[in-house]
Amino acid sequence: MQRPEDKPNEVEAEEESSFNYNARIEENSFEVYENDKWVPMTIKGVNMGMAKPGTFPGEAGITEEEYYRWFEQIGEMNANTIRVYTIHPPGFYNALKKYNEKSENPIYIFHGVWMNEEKLLDSMDAFEPENLALFKQEMESIVDLIHGNKTIEPSPGHAHGVYESDVSQYIIGWIIGVEWNPEVVLSTNEKHSSDVGDYTGTFFETKDAQPFEYWLAQLMDELTQYELEEYDWKRPMSFTNWVTTDILEHSTDSSDAEDIVSVDPNVIYAKGQAEETGQFASYHVYPYYPDFLNYDPDYLNYEDHRGEKNNYAAYLNELKSVHRLPILVAEFGVPASRGMTHTNPFGKNQGFLSETEQGEIISSMYEDILAEDYLGGLIFSWQDEWFKRTWNTMDYDNPDRRPFWSNVQTNEQRFGLLSFDPLKINLNGDKEEWSTEPIYEKEDGSLKALYTDHDETYLYIRLDVEATTNEEYPVILLDTVPDQGNQTAEKLNEVQFKNGAEFLIQLNDDESRILINDYYDFYTYQYGIQSDFIDPKPEKPVDNRGKFIPIHFALNKEYYLPTENRTIPFQFYETGKLKEGKGDPTSETYDSLTDYHISEDGMVELRIPWLLLQAKDPSQKEFIGDIYKDGISANKVIDEISIGVLYVSENGEVVESFPALENEKELPEMKRYSWENWDLPQTKERLKTSYQIIKQLFSNYE
Repeated sequence: MQRPEDKPNEVEAEEESSFNYNARIEENSFEVYENDKWVPMTIKGVNMGMAKPGTFPGEAGITEEEYYRWFEQIGEMNANTIRVYTIHPPGFYNALKKYNEKSENPIYIFHGVWMNEEKLLDSMDAFEPENLALFKQEMESIVDLIHGNKTIEPSPGHAHGVYESDVSQYIIGWIIGVEWNPEVVLSTNEKHSSDVGDYTGTFFETKDAQPFEYWLAQLMDELTQYELEEYDWKRPMSFTNWVTTDILEHSTDSSDAEDIVSVDPNVIYAKGQAEETGQFASYHVYPYYPDFLNYDPDYLNYEDHRGEKNNYAAYLNELKSVHRLPILVAEFGVPASRGMTHTNPFGKNQGFLSETEQGEIISSMYEDILAEDYLGGLIFSWQDEWFKRTWNTMDYDNPDRRPFWSNVQTNEQRFGLLSFDPLKINLNGDKEEWSTEPIYEKEDGSLKALYTDHDETYLYIRLDVEATTNEEYPVILLDTVPDQGNQTAEKLNEVQFKNGAEFLIQLNDDESRILINDYYDFYTYQYGIQSDFIDPKPEKPVDNRGKFIPIHFALNKEYYLPTENRTIPFQFYETGKLKEGKGDPTSETYDSLTDYHISEDGMVELRIPWLLLQAKDPSQKEFIGDIYKDGISANKVIDEISIGVLYVSENGEVVESFPALENEKELPEMKRYSWENWDLPQTKERLKTSYQIIKQLFSNYE
């Protein structure tokens, strides 16, 4: 294709014009060339990673058929763009080409170029020759493969294969790099402050730039040059950035990590042919992190386009005000997870959100993005990613086995609009869903039967009772790890358990919760015994003293607020509280945060996330072991879980039990539940409730 002498300024392009680009930045608008004219396009899309259950991202395990199905669903959601971070397997590009050739509304791609973060951290210097060589090699490979002209040999941790599908017309922008580590940026700037000035390239240059920005401009220039020389094609250019390395100063930051250096897109300028396609800034912007977003009084008092207080919109507004370039929010979202990691003063939390809340919050954030005059936004993410970790749960599990089970307590795994959970039991009162034989069963009394089942996400317990009253309630005992646990409980009037119980579950109206043997509590050990975050510092517990305590997770370490000269104390929340509801996605009253359901006929259904039972890897029956003997990495492979039930009155008297009490105060050996180990998880794709909400949202925008 030949470049036109004059780029058209109007939306309508001249007849018979021929371009070597079909996407451009025009003032503060993204435009694509469709049906012989330039069409403004509001970016509305999703980020897509490379993982599915049972695989790590580097295994590139997603099939072409799966990609195609996902493109169909994304298209039906009224999205127009997908962002990928790195090279996907050939099936991605094959499926994209097939889908777009059949669809009236193509899906466009923002393509990333991945940077080896480990090598960056090892060298602390972006200019280190191997870093540069690998990044340039990756850039050239991606350019070749999107033009259907690349064979990539197998290499551990990377996609490979024969790339023959030319999808170059659907790639509408480059977003190179990763969320830059501020220490690496600072180190690079310091190491090269005297030997690097401004960059002057063929297509990009810098003005008053720091060395790291010089490095980025050089890469942007070389990527543009390679594609023009080899394929006579170019496209809009950007690089990944995030709040941690934004160009604002944040007076409420005291972390010494989140506001120490900037990566400034404003100092990089397109020139020559690159001016025709233009450049844009790309930021990952979430509402709850870094911490300074939650404490800045100007942010907290900012009124959004609705007239409501909104610190997320406030940050977007300030960020936009200091940029000469249009901005794309390349990542935003909240997770529909049971576990929580950060809070937001207006409820846009990182976790403990239902699928409905996820969809509603994402919708409001997208509206904020457009109201603050951005190019649009890309939701993180399309699919749930089981391999992910979160800082406040990462020490609980086995990192080598994360993709093989679903951890609803780790919110990083639950950002997707597409879920893979089988939901074997839907907590809806349907007895037909229960295929296992009862562990306990009897005809007389209030307790009738107890059933147990499991899947890759939950341990399920069903209790059939004559009736539930305010005066009596069930208490479930679980013995997970042999040779430890409580054989009494403080509130159970000295009943003796033959088994040592690690967990006591009380289903008592508003106070339903899972309690844990204080000796087995990982949170207390990690934050109270190993360190001094819990105040007052707890005493070192002793096993089998009858003490069950609430299950807590850390939320935030103490934080000094310099603008107010005060320290916000260590924060935590009780994650063991149990919520009653209906867990059936087909129900009008579905709540994905449901923990238990009670039917009118007295059937109680309970699902317990594996991590709440301190399972490090339920697929191999690996649990946390004796932490006071073996430390934070203590593990124990078990054979089964022993389960018992006490039907208890308000004053703690045991009315009935499974198994039946002996001598009025002795609970004999509890019966056991076991399961087969698995390596390949059984999953079922399901579009979350949030998907339907986003579908409606995106239908409102062209």
